[in-house]
Amino acid sequence: MPSATAPVLPIWNRFVRFVGEDGNEYCGEPVESELDVGLAMEQNEPVMVKLLSGTSALDVDAVFTGRVIRAREILTPITPAEAGTIRCIGLNYTDHAAEMKLSLPINPEVFFKPSTCLNAPSAPIHLPAPAASSADLEVELAVVLGADAKDVSVTDAMQYVLGYMTANDVTARAIQERGSQWGYCKGFDGFAPVGPVLVSRRVLPDPSVLELRSTLNERVMQDGRARNMIFSIAEIVAYLSVGTTLKKGTVILTGTPCGIGHSYKPPVYLAEGDNMKIWISHGLGTLTNPIV
Repeated sequence: MPSATAPVLPIWNRFVRFVGEDGNEYCGEPVESELDVGLAMEQNEPVMVKLLSGTSALDVDAVFTGRVIRAREILTPITPAEAGTIRCIGLNYTDHAAEMKLSLPINPEVFFKPSTCLNAPSAPIHLPAPAASSADLEVELAVVLGADAKDVSVTDAMQYVLGYMTANDVTARAIQERGSQWGYCKGFDGFAPVGPVLVSRRVLPDPSVLELRSTLNERVMQDGRARNMIFSIAEIVAYLSVGTTLKKGTVILTGTPCGIGHSYKPPVYLAEGDNMKIWISHGLGTLTNPIV
């Protein structure tokens, strides 16, 4: 039987988890509805946040407290404990399949990243030795579920979506090319930055309108559109829920458009000191993780 309880959407439109100037951790919503929180933090511009009474994006009963404070540091909107194992979909954009000269998949290509991959939106990405020479970026739309889901239909699947985040599926290409399994090459600590905000499904009912872009040292690498996904968000959620309980808080990375560094001639890989930005439109905002 399908999971019967779809989530009630919380009061916020754009959720942020952050450290205030007093050093304490808070949850809330940016005061400026159009502010790119990631870029503002990078440029040391003030990010003022309306505080919520809850301690998690999953708290549907949270209300605004009336307090507004400045954020000192932005954290992942979803904690590693809430996310659990990160579900990922490979080869889910028609243009990316074309650049890799691969046939379109019949079903979603699924792999997993551990929760230790989660990284804050401006935190450094450390390249371990196996990844140091071939680390690559992948701008991706991350989906967060707001209720447990099992055996849900495509028709009902979107009811279980809480919201969306910008994500970067960092990948060690040399390792990826040596084997058929992707867990190791994509599973290093910090290899899944997400945020800076979680945008509610309420204000983004149709994620196919999203634009996705990655830049490296001011060079545009990827410039994609979510409408070019092979499998829709609803199809992905339904597929992953077959015979499997997707817990509330589950994070799903939904694939990357064309323009990964590995596709360039010569290939363009990440290196210490690089200025990398991962951006998605409609208020999701920018990841600004430095490479170290």
